[in-house]
Amino acid sequence: MHMLYDSDSFAVVHILANAPMEGEVPEATGPQIPRHGFEIVDKRSGKEVYLDGSWAEMFQTQIQAWQQSTPSQEEVEDTLEGYACLAQMPVVMH
Repeated sequence: MHMLYDSDSFAVVHILANAPMEGEVPEATGPQIPRHGFEIVDKRSGKEVYLDGSWAEMFQTQIQAWQQSTPSQEEVEDTLEGYACLAQMPVVMH
């Protein structure tokens, strides 16, 4: 799990679901489909959305574009606002 963004309004975490923990040796149980996703927390509403599959791929593309252009905080938060409208799950302690 990697924190990618944290502000007063949003938090974004990259979750590597099948990645071994630090220092852990992966089991040789056969091929696994790599899974990862992004959790976007809207701190204002107290809700979160988890992006995986094609949503995660689309968001990863956006992150790569940000790495090339260094957007302002306002631009990042405007984009996150678009994803936050998908948020239905109330934030609970993990």
